[in-house]
Amino acid sequence: MGKYIDATSADFDATTSEGVCLVDFWAPWCGPCRMLGPVIEELAEEFDGKAKVIKVNTDDEQELAAKFGIRSIPTVVLMKDGKESETMMGVQSKDDLTSKLQALLG
Repeated sequence: MGKYIDATSADFDATTSEGVCLVDFWAPWCGPCRMLGPVIEELAEEFDGKAKVIKVNTDDEQELAAKFGIRSIPTVVLMKDGKESETMMGVQSKDDLTSKLQALLG
């Protein structure tokens, strides 16, 4: 099962401070989030050791969602060395997410 990280406000900055990260803002009741879930888990497996794949439950982490201005979920935020690089709202294809991660990895 997935190698993604469940992040909280307490560990988010430390978790995302180095390297490439894909952050999935989601909630358990969100249908589109559940559709994206398996894609996120596959990416976590495929990019294990290369990029961090992080899930943030917006119900539990409202402060973190507010910090990133999350207005709809799912929202995927790509980060490099703690800085936001791109934000995508809605369900994304695995191919799109893979190519964006690979681009950030250089």
